Amino acid sequence: MPSELLISCQSVTKSYGPQPLFSGISLGFFADERLGLIGPNGSGKSTLLKILAGTETCDSGQVAKASRTHLVYLPQEDIFDPEITVEAALLHALPGSHQDDGLNSIRDLLREIEFPDLQQKTGALSGGWRKRLAIACALIQQPDLLLMDEPTNHLDLEGILWLEGLLKQARFAFVLVSHDRYFLENVTNRILELSRRYTDGYLKVEGNYSQFLQTRLAVFNQLDQEEQVMANKFRRELEWLRRGPQARTTKAHARIDAAYQLQADLKEAKSRNAEGRAAEIEFDATQRKTRKLVEMQGVAVERGGKRLFADLDLLLTPGSCLGILGRNGSGKSSLMQLMKSELTPTAGSIVWAEGLKVVSFDQRREQLDQRLTLKQTLSPMGESVVFQGRAMHVSAWAKRFLFPIEKLGLPVSRLSGGEQARVLIARLMLQPADILLLDEPTNDLDIPTLEVLEESLEGFPGALVLITHDRFLMGRLSDRLLYLDGQGKAEYFADYPQWLQTRGTRAPTKARRTAATLPKKKPTPALSYEEQKELGRIDQRVEKAEAEVVRLQQQLHDPAIMSDAARLKELYSQLQAAETKVTEIYSRWQELEARSGSAR
Repeated sequence: MPSELLISCQSVTKSYGPQPLFSGISLGFFADERLGLIGPNGSGKSTLLKILAGTETCDSGQVAKASRTHLVYLPQEDIFDPEITVEAALLHALPGSHQDDGLNSIRDLLREIEFPDLQQKTGALSGGWRKRLAIACALIQQPDLLLMDEPTNHLDLEGILWLEGLLKQARFAFVLVSHDRYFLENVTNRILELSRRYTDGYLKVEGNYSQFLQTRLAVFNQLDQEEQVMANKFRRELEWLRRGPQARTTKAHARIDAAYQLQADLKEAKSRNAEGRAAEIEFDATQRKTRKLVEMQGVAVERGGKRLFADLDLLLTPGSCLGILGRNGSGKSSLMQLMKSELTPTAGSIVWAEGLKVVSFDQRREQLDQRLTLKQTLSPMGESVVFQGRAMHVSAWAKRFLFPIEKLGLPVSRLSGGEQARVLIARLMLQPADILLLDEPTNDLDIPTLEVLEESLEGFPGALVLITHDRFLMGRLSDRLLYLDGQGKAEYFADYPQWLQTRGTRAPTKARRTAATLPKKKPTPALSYEEQKELGRIDQRVEKAEAEVVRLQQQLHDPAIMSDAARLKELYSQLQAAETKVTEIYSRWQELEARSGSAR
């Protein structure tokens, strides 16, 4: 039975300047929608979301919303009056009909999202807690359809996992823009990519991100084959035209007209197939042979009277990649500062190799002078840059990072977040390094650029230190993970699945037991003897079920399996069933604990 249509757009077109973002888009969004909206930077993802939300108009076409659909829009930026409290912000977000019961509803919701202080002013919140507050303000409105633009921005990994758990249990439909491939894999049931490479301007696939990748590869192969067939046919027609048609008959005229139309179609196909290409990224290393680049022994750091970590031993060697995990404020950036000699440890010792060259990527973009032009930033010394010993004109260097010549005169402040990230990467590539310190290098990058960044970093011969919320990047590059809990403890793990499994065996937190709708207070019966026994054993069931999810995820990354379509399909089915089982166990755990608590 088809799901209820909540909102639709027909022949929607939007342009900024002469170049359309998208043209003639016709889509429907339904009550079972868990859709990931992706696409290259500049393809119009955020704009389409705003058009659906009604905060922006389209140039042509229509958007129709079902009369009873309650739609809520969560933008990228979380804007609150800095002088109001968390409680006041949530009260303001409540629908008018719920204002009288507002405080109780807010408190129930706050228990789920772990807000430490209702009376804290929003201006004092970190970026991660502001994002949680923005999500809470959206949820408290009880949407039928929630539109989210980069909802994982500013969240640490714990926050992303919390949001994943929430969306997996959601009783509302949602459409989200995200570049986080793990996030897309775990929470969506459809993927829609906006790109001018597709004939219709988009590709929509039923299934999660892995299934989308398989379908997209087949579509791209088909488009490439069509271009090749068209090119071969045009070469034959071009040869015929060069010989000169002998008879100027109606048939000859028709063939000439068809040949020129074929030429136009081929040009359009080539242009379309070139869309979505990624920047050319390649990092330069010093080729140093030193075995030990940085060595720390017994290092501790305290800030503001709080011990972030202690007794840390760390060794960086060429070819290694250390991934750093931890909540916001746990000391990840402080550890990077230690490696750059910008911070003195509270205790312990650090030894650097002589003449060590450390190059860093700053997630806050403070390395960029917003007043300079793109040309001045890419090439401070004049008309050319020197990359790996070869001179290259600044326009060719800019083109490598997808910047057209006409943008060279723009100030950096006029560039998008993704464009500024590409500028920083371009600057990094001109600096030979022994160690690359990358603090959230994936922020604002589109997925094609992320994939090229991964390939380049994978081949970097020096040492990498990586702070990122992109679990796909972390899993592909890191040969070990360091987890900082922010309470003084630093712990190593072999990889992300091991950390996730260890996290799963610990006692359940409120974040992992989040309900996606406002809780309803109803009388609940006390637990029976069998249910008490079930509650006592349920943590073992969770551990076993989560271990099965991790096992299946690891199998999916096996290169031998990736080439076996039938086995891949079977594994995806098993993984979805395993994840559903985990969700069901947590729901049961929450139910039993709630009833157990009500009986006391």
